[in-house]
Amino acid sequence: MNSANIVGRVGQNPELRYFESGRVLAKFSIAVNRSNRSDQPNWFSVELWGKTAEVAANYLRKGSTVGISGSLKLDEWTDPNTGEVRSRPVIKGRRLELLGSKSADSNYPNSSTPNDF
Repeated sequence: MNSANIVGRVGQNPELRYFESGRVLAKFSIAVNRSNRSDQPNWFSVELWGKTAEVAANYLRKGSTVGISGSLKLDEWTDPNTGEVRSRPVIKGRRLELLGSKSADSNYPNSSTPNDF
């Protein structure tokens, strides 16, 4: 079973992309603290599709606290400069939980949003 659940802070405002097919994709990074606060956080790339992507673009900002449920995939590519194979973990989100306080942003919705794959 491939299941990932993470809670962390958004690293940059989501980047929204619309496709000719009508589908929409949001991409952003999330920093997840380790158990030892003195360690650097783990960084993950996140991809959200459909209405969940639009919610992310409308309500998430750099520093927002968010929960993501989905699956883990590994993006791999060849670095054009060195020829080395590179990889990075990506969370393909299915569910988005907006965890910031309402007082911090009056436009924050109060429920989670399932993805519409």
